[in-house]
Amino acid sequence: MKRGIVLGVLIAVGALSIGVSAAYQGQQQPAAPRIAAVDKLKDNLYLLRGGGGNTAVFIMTNGVAVVDAKNPGYGPLILDEIKKLTNKPVTLLINTHTHGDHVSGNVDFPGTVDIVVQENAKASMEKMDIFKNNEGKGLPKRTFKDKMTIGRGADQIDLFYFGPGHTNGDAWVSFPALRTVHAGDIFASKGMPIADPAAGGSVLHFADTLKKAHDGIKNADTIINGHLPAPTATGVPMTTTWADLQTYSEFMKEFATWAQAELKAGKSPADIAAAWKVPEKYLSQGYAATASANFGGLAARIQLLSDEIKK
Repeated sequence: MKRGIVLGVLIAVGALSIGVSAAYQGQQQPAAPRIAAVDKLKDNLYLLRGGGGNTAVFIMTNGVAVVDAKNPGYGPLILDEIKKLTNKPVTLLINTHTHGDHVSGNVDFPGTVDIVVQENAKASMEKMDIFKNNEGKGLPKRTFKDKMTIGRGADQIDLFYFGPGHTNGDAWVSFPALRTVHAGDIFASKGMPIADPAAGGSVLHFADTLKKAHDGIKNADTIINGHLPAPTATGVPMTTTWADLQTYSEFMKEFATWAQAELKAGKSPADIAAAWKVPEKYLSQGYAATASANFGGLAARIQLLSDEIKK
């Protein structure tokens, strides 16, 4: 089912502003060399790894749908690889959320491509330098609030929004005929969820949003995650399961409940972060033992939780 193909190496040409918040931009500067690989997940569904968030390529009857467009400079790389897979034109681009490692490549897609995002994501994208510097090229042409269906039959794509988590505009992209969902960074990997407050992210509501997605999307058993696995990884699963999503929701709920109790006891976010240990039952399922440093690390996420509770 899988085939790894080296797409190429790009050399970074300078610091680029690619995110919404300054903290996010600092964490997501692309490194050199950058390598992406392609994996065949289904007969007409491919995963492009590296260079930012995972990109899905869905080959339809009369065109190609792409989910997420990676870091600056990766648009041409994505389009070139699609030409190797099919001679059908790219007709649709969906962004799972606003962050630069998922939307910056938009500016390189043809103007004829229909770009669709959740409405809150569009509002955030309009503030980004990469789109301002390109006179709005690559910005969404259509938005949805809670649900949108595009196409039908084998080509059908369902878009869902269940509430805030990683941002306040996280789209779940379902390919029902393939029983596969691209979750973006609201389920980036098996690890501590990341919430970006500058883009409306929420620690308080994260677990509930995950549960709503698990219960609300039907006929799905496979998940394309925002960043799992590592770009150069071989011999590891390219996707997670629908059962993994339920476990992820339980993991986040367990953490948030524990952190709220610690805050109520008067402990500081820094002290709480230092005391947190991922339970063994999750470690045994491949969860990371430490939290990502993005957005100020775990202490900042607990501070966000504290701020949300006070509101």
